[in-house]
Amino acid sequence: MAHVDTSLPERPTGAAAKLADAHAAEHPLKLYGGWFCPFVQRSWIVLEEKKVPYEYQEINPYKKAPEFLALNPRGLVPTLAVPKGDARSKYQKPLYESSVICEYLNDEYGDESKHGPDLFPPGSAYERARCRLWIDHISGKIVPGFYKFIQHTPEKEYSLEEARSNFLGHIKTLVREMMENSEESGPWFLGESFSMVDVMLAPWAKRMFLLDHYKPGGVAIPAEDQGGEDEALWGRWRKWYNAIVDRQSVKDTWSDDDYYVQAYKRYAEDTTNSEVAQATRKGVALP
Repeated sequence: MAHVDTSLPERPTGAAAKLADAHAAEHPLKLYGGWFCPFVQRSWIVLEEKKVPYEYQEINPYKKAPEFLALNPRGLVPTLAVPKGDARSKYQKPLYESSVICEYLNDEYGDESKHGPDLFPPGSAYERARCRLWIDHISGKIVPGFYKFIQHTPEKEYSLEEARSNFLGHIKTLVREMMENSEESGPWFLGESFSMVDVMLAPWAKRMFLLDHYKPGGVAIPAEDQGGEDEALWGRWRKWYNAIVDRQSVKDTWSDDDYYVQAYKRYAEDTTNSEVAQATRKGVALP
């Protein structure tokens, strides 16, 4: 995700700009991010949900600072700079990969008297493991399905309808799990409790409007009362989707819509050279 159109803003806009400015002061815990990157947004959401003090640094993909490359030689975002030893230490050690960063933040800042609630179900090893199974479904099925869909072009060996059906099928599998294994009606994966499962999908849920913008026929999720035999399933999805896009941490880490439209034009045309795009073309696991 390190490649972006140079005509795009070099920093967040909208609500995300205000949040970045609020976290511009020097702090031992630093999130290096890119406003356009959904993997960064995952980590940023967790920082906000857990009420963790931190510094946010926007990374220019064409002018990476030496101190950033010293932390993560691959130069990819998100990267989290963690203080060594004492929290006030100036010496830092790196973490990267969004799911790893998110779990670290949830564990390290687990004191709920100081920080936000645990993003995994407390007290149940089974339920925590079940959440991880469905996080794996999101990262291994839904997210790749999103990129296969948005990167579809007429010369691809698969049709646009196949890409759309594949993407929606993976979403339906997740929603069935919500319906069948939650004692409550929602809105979240676990019912009334917001969890890491919701965090993991939130950035791509927010970006689904790009599929409507760029792809003929759009996402094609049925409107209310238009879902036929799957109406209950799509009703449960709409409840989750409406809740996630209205979640404060999701709204606060979001830049202006128009800039995402610009940023994802290269994906829609399948001309971007990001590592995610290249993996999608090759049909291999995302980096």
